[in-house]
Amino acid sequence: MKKTVKVIGALMIVSLMFMVSCDKDTDPSETDLFVGTYEGDISFNNGEETIIDEDGRVTVTKVGDSYSFLFGSGIPDITGVKFQQDDDNTYVGIGEGFSGIRITASSLNILVTNDRGTWTADCSR
Repeated sequence: MKKTVKVIGALMIVSLMFMVSCDKDTDPSETDLFVGTYEGDISFNNGEETIIDEDGRVTVTKVGDSYSFLFGSGIPDITGVKFQQDDDNTYVGIGEGFSGIRITASSLNILVTNDRGTWTADCSR
């Protein structure tokens, strides 16, 4: 009898672990799926200077529900970006001036213009 209870208990634990790991209801914006470094063409223009880097990097960080885009090459960072889902795996920046940011787990595209300048990025990882 003890052996049967142990086997049933072990099967229940394995079944529970499998069900939890296969949960498809996890929203990618609630995970750190986009956090990391993307590489590719980046640029910035503020009307006085233009910075272009064909081998540039953009590091994406997340604090709470806001993302920051940390550029290399002397390009100013973009901070405080929130996202909404556009399709299954693509998210688009929301809020004034951020709608030109599209991100997936493997690509980052930016065209943002505001009073500080214009940023572009065509990157992947």
